[in-house]
Amino acid sequence: MINSALTAISAKPLTQDTHSCWSCGSMRAAHFCESCGKVQPPVPVDYFSFFGLPPKLNIDLGTLERDFYDLSRRLHPDLNARAGSREQEWSLEQSSLLNDAYRTLKDPIKRTQYLLHLEGVELEEQSKSATEQARATGETKKQIVPPDLLEEVFELNMELEKLRMNKKVGEDDPSLIAEIGKQKQSLEARHEALLHELRTYWKAWDTLIDRGPAADAERAQVRDKMVDVLNRRNYVRNLVRDVNAAMED
Repeated sequence: MINSALTAISAKPLTQDTHSCWSCGSMRAAHFCESCGKVQPPVPVDYFSFFGLPPKLNIDLGTLERDFYDLSRRLHPDLNARAGSREQEWSLEQSSLLNDAYRTLKDPIKRTQYLLHLEGVELEEQSKSATEQARATGETKKQIVPPDLLEEVFELNMELEKLRMNKKVGEDDPSLIAEIGKQKQSLEARHEALLHELRTYWKAWDTLIDRGPAADAERAQVRDKMVDVLNRRNYVRNLVRDVNAAMED
């Protein structure tokens, strides 16, 4: 079931919210007062809401960048150096949240992962328990091999192991290196194809967001498809990384 807190997020920009300024009592914007310019206490919101955005995956990056720099200037701690300790603390908190939100939302993959996080979804490679176990044992964190890659991954791992053994004994096998290079290109093409597939789900998600709670069930299906694509894409990315490491050693 879709997280009810997420579906309740308003598309109305936060800068239009009406609250009283703690300093002058005027109706203020979300992050600072339009009348006296005082920085306001941070409000617990997600990254989309911080920029006054609905929880959608296709966003105007130009507008996001302009808003980021505008807020950076107005919330910068240096502008509040002479303010009281409360205002300085709020300025630092607001600026930190601003930077985190911008870094996340400007990157399409991080933006998708963050939205899924708001949905209560944890990707395989983001599993805290798996990470902690790998850290404690010193082993590489294991991921579930996507079914469509089982045979290809098995053959690739065999070839990579042979390449490592050849390097240990100082042997050179150009045909093996060429074959691994071909598989690397195939994986890179698959990685790009999965991004294209993911983009189709971004569009579907955004359309369903506009339909509101009535589309909860359909949105859950799209969410699950995005999770599957991201897990497969992350796995393929890690395979390419392993190939690069083996060929460079």
